[in-house]
Amino acid sequence: MFGAAGTLFNASTRAQNLGKPGRYGIDKWEEMMLRRDERLTGHRRGQTSDTKAPEGYATSSVWDTERVL
Repeated sequence: MFGAAGTLFNASTRAQNLGKPGRYGIDKWEEMMLRRDERLTGHRRGQTSDTKAPEGYATSSVWDTERVL
């Protein structure tokens, strides 16, 4: 049962990550790059080699706004 559960979990994780293994121990820089990739391609693990950003990329900022006291 443990082997079957582990295999199904691995298959599910890879299916959610476009066939790539899951990421662990992600730091702030990698998280920022994942958000950028998601804005460019529509998927967190997707990457593109296009030199032009898609329409709407400039207006979908990743900067969080904070409340000024």
